[in-house]
Parts: sequence; structure tokens; C-alpha cells
Amino acid sequence: MSKSEQFEPRIIAFCCNWCGYAGADLAGASGYRYPANIVIIRVMCSGRVDPMFILRAFQFGADGVMVIGCHPGDCHYGKGNFFTLRRVKILKRLLEQFGINPKRLRLEWVSAAEGEKFARVVNEFVNEIKKLGPSPLKKR
Repeated sequence: MSKSEQFEPRIIAFCCNWCGYAGADLAGASGYRYPANIVIIRVMCSGRVDPMFILRAFQFGADGVMVIGCHPGDCHYGKGNFFTLRRVKILKRLLEQFGINPKRLRLEWVSAAEGEKFARVVNEFVNEIKKLGPSPLKKR
């Protein structure tokens, strides 16, 4: 067994209450499988995910962070997901400056009716993080 097969990443997912979190709930209720090493943090809106939450997640050992919100135009609070899109783009550039591969941060739009999509994107992300290996911050 190679190191990448043994490595189980720690993933933090900030999920919008109305869409991302509901999509996760539907995935579980529908029997779609996704790894148990993802920690879901429910937020009222993806727009409420402070960039410091994401940076702190990496600082405290996350190998990857996801932000999962409503599709653009469907935000229950108006434009929260548009703010999130801008923040994530900026954070990816900032992470690169810190020596963290920007692929370790992923933004996804998942509606409450997309349980299968939730499971699929989480599985894809976990596999991508496994290929990248442990966070470089864990070495410090």
C-alpha cells in the first residue's frame, strides 16, 4: 500500500444551510456514499464564510477546504454566493503565496435537490487531496 493510499485527508466543508447542507442531507438519505473524513460545518449562507475561517482551517490541520453554496442567482440572501465567488478567487491566490496549492480550496454550487452531486463532488475532492498528499502546513 502506497503512502497516498494510506493517507486519509482531513476535509472541512462549509455548507450553506439552504442548499449545500440540504444537499448533504439528501445524499445521506438517498444512500449516496461519500468519505466520513469530511467535517461539515453548517453556515446560513456561503457568503457568511469569513476568509479567516478558511485560513484557520488550514492552520489547524485541514488538508482541504470546501465551500458549498447555492447556485448563483438562487441565494436565499440575495448575493451571498457572488461574494463567496470573489472571496474564494482571492483566497486561492493568497494560499499560493503561502505555499499551499490552491487546489486545496474548492468552491461548489449544490442545490438542496442535488444529493448525488454533493456526494460526487466530495468524492472527487477527497481523491484530489489524496493525490496532493498532506497539507504542507502539517510539516511545520
